[in-house]
Amino acid sequence: MKLKKLATVAVATMMVGAPAMADLVFPSLSYRTGPYAAGGIPYADGYADYFTLLNERDGGIGGVPVNVIECETGYNTEKGVECYESTKGEGALVYNPLSTGITYQLIPKVTADNIPLYTPGYGRTSAANGNVFSHVFNFPANYWNGASLAVNHLLEINGGDLSGKSIALVFHNSAYGKEPIRTLEGLAEKHGFKFTAIPVDHPGQEQKSQWLQIRREKPDYVLMWGWGVMNQVAIQEAANIRFPMENFIGVWWSGGDHDVTPAGAKAQGYKAVTFHGVGSDYPVFADIQKYVVDSGKAAGAGDNIGKAIYNRGVYAAMLMAEAARKAQEIHGTADITPAMMRDGMEALQITDERMAELGMGGFGPSFEVSCANHGGPGTGAIQQWDASAGKWSLISDFGGSDMDVIQPLIDEDSAAYAAENNIAGQCQ
Repeated sequence: MKLKKLATVAVATMMVGAPAMADLVFPSLSYRTGPYAAGGIPYADGYADYFTLLNERDGGIGGVPVNVIECETGYNTEKGVECYESTKGEGALVYNPLSTGITYQLIPKVTADNIPLYTPGYGRTSAANGNVFSHVFNFPANYWNGASLAVNHLLEINGGDLSGKSIALVFHNSAYGKEPIRTLEGLAEKHGFKFTAIPVDHPGQEQKSQWLQIRREKPDYVLMWGWGVMNQVAIQEAANIRFPMENFIGVWWSGGDHDVTPAGAKAQGYKAVTFHGVGSDYPVFADIQKYVVDSGKAAGAGDNIGKAIYNRGVYAAMLMAEAARKAQEIHGTADITPAMMRDGMEALQITDERMAELGMGGFGPSFEVSCANHGGPGTGAIQQWDASAGKWSLISDFGGSDMDVIQPLIDEDSAAYAAENNIAGQCQ
């Protein structure tokens, strides 16, 4: 595939009197086309716009301009790998492919090439074990955390008791959609609820039989691991069978504004897990409006600020920028390499004070990354859609997930990967 640079962040003025340095390159393996474009576009826009903000307002990171190289994957694994191969030689510091399928294919490649891979809230969940997955990071939360957070919410609204209840999972029939199944099976055994997994084939536009099954079996709650058009169809089908929306909970990739708006008032009360804040009431978004959108440098139309998936792209870019700063600090140079970037990611510390300085106070959790823990704290909250107001609101505090169930699964899966790939472990 011929590499196509769809968008490049504007480069700010270099440090006065300093020798020229190479740009800090952050590839964006995006998908603005295909059945998943509705989610891919706002994420790519948020990711690019935050780096543009740093260039325009701050002169880059540590005085070095940022260059975002965007390569269209169409959410296709083969194209995603081709994008990686086409861009890694341009000084790429870290990859964020926004696809579990692409992630699985890139894990051995980035490890061999000594380039870090960042998969926030997606990818291979057991990569949280940094002792085995030296170059993969999925902080602040992963799919297994998300499954537990959804069940924790159901426990809370049922007085701590789910025994005798039934929970169905409507999932994208792919590596992504299958990720939470083992966790939900373990939680079902622990809490005594009946669990049923219902697959939906790509791209998810046809779900009549799945929702007829739900209408027939009458589960108390439905969870969803969907993406793109699948989410919109599922919410509409749930409304068609009059399934109570307040009993329908999606993972964070099923919690975008574009997922609920097509159903109109029928989506009222739908819920989703999130690992970051909602809305635009944070100073960073005013800065993006001023320095990026109003100056005509936005990656898109500039109309997605505050929307869930755009915010997630901004959050991911912020964490990568902070990891780059940490790498510059550790190695005493602003002109960092991918190997140095990996070190910065593994030493990353996000405090409440730093989040406030960044104009994102309360937007995400404080956490530390370590050699052993590449997954962060595994915390999250529940957001709910208010159709009349046209916005998401947090209806819970940020809380932890059930690591008593999750950690053994991480240990088991990562140990199997280590055995298959003859990995001795990097942490002392």
